Amino acid sequence: MRAAWRPLLAATLGLATGMSMAGPVTTALAPSLIAGNHWSPADFAKVGSIALFTSFAFPIIGRLADVLGVRFTALIGMTTLPLAYLAYSLMDGKLSTYVAIFFIQSLLCVTTTSTVYTRLVVQHVEKARGLALAIAASGPAVSGIIMGPVLNHYVEVHGWQASYQALAIFGAIAGVIVFLLIPPERKAAKAEAAASTRPKRRARDDYPVIFRKTAFWCLVGAMLLCNLPATIMLVQLKLLMLANGVSGEGAGVMLATMSIGMLAGRFVAGVSLDRYRADLVSFVTLGLPSVGLFIIASSWDAPAVLTFAVFCIGFSFGAEGDIIGFLVARHFGVDVYSSVMGLLTFCTSFSTASGALLLGITMERTGGYDLYLIIAGIGVLVGASLLLILGKGREPSHVAMVFEETVPVTTAPSGAA
Repeated sequence: MRAAWRPLLAATLGLATGMSMAGPVTTALAPSLIAGNHWSPADFAKVGSIALFTSFAFPIIGRLADVLGVRFTALIGMTTLPLAYLAYSLMDGKLSTYVAIFFIQSLLCVTTTSTVYTRLVVQHVEKARGLALAIAASGPAVSGIIMGPVLNHYVEVHGWQASYQALAIFGAIAGVIVFLLIPPERKAAKAEAAASTRPKRRARDDYPVIFRKTAFWCLVGAMLLCNLPATIMLVQLKLLMLANGVSGEGAGVMLATMSIGMLAGRFVAGVSLDRYRADLVSFVTLGLPSVGLFIIASSWDAPAVLTFAVFCIGFSFGAEGDIIGFLVARHFGVDVYSSVMGLLTFCTSFSTASGALLLGITMERTGGYDLYLIIAGIGVLVGASLLLILGKGREPSHVAMVFEETVPVTTAPSGAA
């Protein structure tokens, strides 16, 4: 990891300041946005379903990262994100304007997510890959620990418009730093060409191989089910805690608890993946949110109990970034890493958007969160169980991938020795 400090630092800072910040930012600003613009909480909850449409960009983004490289793919989001924050600060108060900006942000800024940045890690680090992924993926958790309480206080004092303007300045500075840290792709391409004579991979060859693997469909099912409660972490946590009787100051503590849980999940999962069976580690960590969801849905509203529940949810979502990156590299290798990650991130985004829509519908019919929390908790348990089918697995070699592409499976003729 010392040899790969530059791409590792670039990935960490990129994830800490990119689209991954949208969750803590929206969570901190949501109450002020809703109150200041006189929006309905149920209507605001449905805005997250916009990601259902923008999620179709993830497979394209993943393929771009494999073909063009991380540097120029991420540049799209580095440029768009500060402009989106600035546009939010200039809104006219209509929910439709917020939806339009959110749509553009979700469509273009996904180039600053783990689909793109974790490719730097798996490309440059192999033997300590789990720990390296944990370090990179800890970026959003660290920024959440710092930005959550700071932004929560800032919006209370200065309002949501000034908060978005400050974020625009911060995002622009961070984007320049990350872009300069990412190693130029031409150097990496020359090094790879000198070390290998492999032909350039084609999409029409790669995707049939990906779709034939059982591991791919297990990961798809897990992502679709385990991310149903993601809207709680991304948007609704503060509102959910207020609905459970927590004060505004206490809600700020919950935001920090979520980020601390994410940070703990990153490193516990990362170190465990390097030392223990990946399928067992994945099942335990990704199934943990069900505990927190069932607790919040219950009548246990003591602050300590709710804090533990929030920690469980944060721990699992923190671990998910390590686990998915590790499992994709383990079962598919580096050559098609971002292509597979793009497809799985599409499933994650689709699930998050579906969860937001489900939350809006259940809130309209029941007036509360309990039904949604129970449905999401059951889905998480089922999704985590699918990862047990993966077994130990190992990273395929390029020769194995080519063999799988070109050699059909045949059976020996009757009577053959």
